[in-house]
Amino acid sequence: MSRIFTRKRIVWGILLIVLICGGYFGYTKREYIEQIPIGCAFKAKALCAGVFVQGLDPEMITREDSGFSPMFKLFKASIDREKKAVSCSLLGTGLFKKTAVYIEGLGPILLSGVPEETVRAMKPGLPAPEPADPAAVPWPMGDLIPEEAAPAAIDAAKLGQAIDRAFAEPDPKHLKRTRAIVVLYDGRLVVERYAPAITRDTRLLSWSMAKSFTNVLVGILVKQGKIDIHDPAPVPEWKSIDDPRHAITTDQLMRMSSGLDWYEEYAEHPVSDVNRMLFLEPDHAAYAAAKPPAVAPDTVWSYSSGTANIVSRIIRHVVGSQEVYWAFPRLELFNKIGLRSAVFGSDASGTFIGSSYLYATARDFARFGLFCLNDGVWNGERILPEGWMAYSTTVTPKAEKGVYGAFFWTNQGEPDHPEKREYPKMPRDLYWADGYQGQQIFVCPSLKLVVVRLGMTWDSNWGAAEFLDGLAGAINK
Repeated sequence: MSRIFTRKRIVWGILLIVLICGGYFGYTKREYIEQIPIGCAFKAKALCAGVFVQGLDPEMITREDSGFSPMFKLFKASIDREKKAVSCSLLGTGLFKKTAVYIEGLGPILLSGVPEETVRAMKPGLPAPEPADPAAVPWPMGDLIPEEAAPAAIDAAKLGQAIDRAFAEPDPKHLKRTRAIVVLYDGRLVVERYAPAITRDTRLLSWSMAKSFTNVLVGILVKQGKIDIHDPAPVPEWKSIDDPRHAITTDQLMRMSSGLDWYEEYAEHPVSDVNRMLFLEPDHAAYAAAKPPAVAPDTVWSYSSGTANIVSRIIRHVVGSQEVYWAFPRLELFNKIGLRSAVFGSDASGTFIGSSYLYATARDFARFGLFCLNDGVWNGERILPEGWMAYSTTVTPKAEKGVYGAFFWTNQGEPDHPEKREYPKMPRDLYWADGYQGQQIFVCPSLKLVVVRLGMTWDSNWGAAEFLDGLAGAINK
């Protein structure tokens, strides 16, 4: 009894401190308190994914994936390996407790106020990954890679130097934490390298590279004649013709030019729309769709993970039943191009988090890049509409420096001013899927190049420009 009483006193003491701090900081600084549930949810989900999806050491996840903010030291997590769940709260007291549970095929799901039994009832019953025996199937569909010398067009020494620099840690105060690099040239896997504790079978987090996968799923539906991206987007909240958002198109959502009010910030300003959506809301698309218009569509480019989740829910509604929707990415994309490892994370409403959460191996991310390089053709089958990647990499007019298309980043810039491109020394046809903390799939058709870099660089500045310049210099054009 005395132990229980003591524990309650500790809990109420901490709560009192929190309330006093909240009063001290005042209403304008309430974000200091609001960060706590966001941080607890972030850590619970990161650990749930790290243990049950990625197979990584929890200490590594704690140190690297959530080490970018000292506040995370205040959030103590408990891992239930039998139930495949992780809970996290302030100092382990149960205050601001957040829980993530692992669901086979859907990854870690934050409960976000939804009863745990409701989330555990999600049973997608996905088709088996294909090919069944990748070791016996030649690359790129499988993992059977012939032992051949590097292509004559590749300078192996320069290529190796570029890879070495990407993994080097010359500044202990600014760690890159590169975890994986895969380089394809003319469809061939010419080099891959992994950090300690990471292997070619380790699933790694996409962050916003997931948006480019969402783009491709839309493209598949366009080819099937099930959606017109230039029609008003089928969003239930906007169905009234009197709603000022009624005319927003799926194309505008994909181009981040919808005009919806949205605040996209991460570590520097944690209490943001994107963090509230990802870590506190059970239905990400509903949260984003409820946002009011800030400006007229196509007048401003403003990066928004919210619109990606609206598009993900559009896919859900267009596809049909819940079971068909859950199977859709695997049947129509992953199994067709050999992405055996891919797991598309879901929110508590059952909608894929099309903005941020896809887990896959570096090789599978490279396969996706190769699929894009081939304009959606794989093994002779056209999966995307012809010219879909040209559409996806056509610059959104209001995007600064010509840096964004439709859920893909581009190096278009200004034709006569290469210094104004994102990567000035790289060709203009370079485009890429991009994620927080340095997750990237680069595709450069003119160089026949696909490059995957995955890591945990807290400020995302891992030296991508220098690395790409080094790779380009290793190709004898």
